[in-house]
Amino acid sequence: MKNLLRYTAVAALAGLVLSGCGDESSAGGTPATTPTPSTPSVTESTPVGVGLPMTVTRTGGFAGFDDQVLVDADGNATVSSRGKETVRCKLDPTLLTPLASAAQQVDWASLAVVKPTARHPDDMVIAVTANGKVARLDDPKLKPLVAPVGKLLTEAKIPPGNLCKPL
Repeated sequence: MKNLLRYTAVAALAGLVLSGCGDESSAGGTPATTPTPSTPSVTESTPVGVGLPMTVTRTGGFAGFDDQVLVDADGNATVSSRGKETVRCKLDPTLLTPLASAAQQVDWASLAVVKPTARHPDDMVIAVTANGKVARLDDPKLKPLVAPVGKLLTEAKIPPGNLCKPL
């Protein structure tokens, strides 16, 4: 049962990542929310060193992904994808704040340092690296990062997406 839930979550995330179109509210999921004024943004007072800088990689899958997004503590991102020119951009606070907040919820010390590998042919591996540790996004310890990383991969694409403005 536990593995079924895990595979369902991974399949749902893969669908979101592969679609890369539309907004979250039209995808039949939970409507997108914006931070309330009482939620401090990363640039105001949130300590970011716990989970940022962070590198998110997406490799493999049926489409043969080879993407990487490096997010600095100041919200600048370096986005690269196979066959395309690397782009630097500034993440919008509506994307950066939830990502930094979720990264702070992860127990990075409990993660391994071993690079995740494909489990089967055409396995799409989404890995998150921060604080010298790395894990697959489908690792239960990274659960807080699933939604923000999915949004990061769709909104910080090349050319920069809606929530990543070119520097």
